[in-house]
Amino acid sequence: MKDYSKKWILWEYRSLDDFINAWEDCDKKEAIIAELEDKWVLLEELQEQLWTDMDPFDLICHVAFDRPALTRKERANNVKKKDVFGKYSEKAREVINLLLDKYADNWIESIENIEVLKVNPFNSIWTPLEIINWIFWGKNVYLEMLKELKSSIYETK
Repeated sequence: MKDYSKKWILWEYRSLDDFINAWEDCDKKEAIIAELEDKWVLLEELQEQLWTDMDPFDLICHVAFDRPALTRKERANNVKKKDVFGKYSEKAREVINLLLDKYADNWIESIENIEVLKVNPFNSIWTPLEIINWIFWGKNVYLEMLKELKSSIYETK
């Protein structure tokens, strides 16, 4: 399965830079995952076969481009250590940290959808409207923060 996946990933993305550029340019990472699944590159099964807790990004980089991989938890902790969200209020940083925890426990799709704000732990503290309108001062600011968050998670430098 690993060899088959590598073949199709390399067919789709000729180099690591091609893949990273496509990943960074894509608003919803699930589009890239769905594109690979159309070619029978089944990342969840591959992850189970490799007994790993990698993010799809790291799984693809590892399988196709022989890159060392980080777990989702390691990526989330790296973002927390950098404190790149100091410009936000304390409550906003609390939401960001909860999003990072949610990401660490699941794949990136779990935080890309605004519906995540309707489930634990968010809904036990605030309503989605409170998060978007009061903590982030509107949907545009929330979505911009989410874009920054995903960029920080996948920073390759």
